[in-house]
Amino acid sequence: MILRPRMRSRRLRDRFGPEYDRTVQQAQNRRIAEQDLTDREKRHDELRLRDLSEEETRRYEAAWAQVQAQFVDDPAAALDAADRLVAQAMTDRGYPSESYEQQLADLSVDHARPLSRFRTAHDIAARAERGGVSTEDMRTAIVDYHELFVDLVDADRSGQTRPQH
Repeated sequence: MILRPRMRSRRLRDRFGPEYDRTVQQAQNRRIAEQDLTDREKRHDELRLRDLSEEETRRYEAAWAQVQAQFVDDPAAALDAADRLVAQAMTDRGYPSESYEQQLADLSVDHARPLSRFRTAHDIAARAERGGVSTEDMRTAIVDYHELFVDLVDADRSGQTRPQH
């Protein structure tokens, strides 16, 4: 079924939220942006994604609690641990780890809402590796990572329902 352009735009805007606006802004035109988003959906449909088991969810939540506790004594190490934990959750859910840009594209289909905050957190973590990031910036990054972390790890808590592939 071919959707009229207006209906297609509305459907994509509803699905991708702020990622729709970001993609349109960065593309040469709306048609190209919407084709990119549609291509992301097609690729996403081919991924073998899965929800985590209750046991895995509990382990992840315990690991996140350790990240938060570690932040008090060593914010930089906690930030690094948060980055690695989110990456591991992506992998365990079935998202490929080809490249950061591809991860963003794949995540945008089901996790568009926390994606801009994930970008911010990732950028802060990259700057932290080179030094010169304040403790407050690291705290912001931890909070931003946590939003995607919750969305990935606990579908019930995040309000998402995801099909099993």
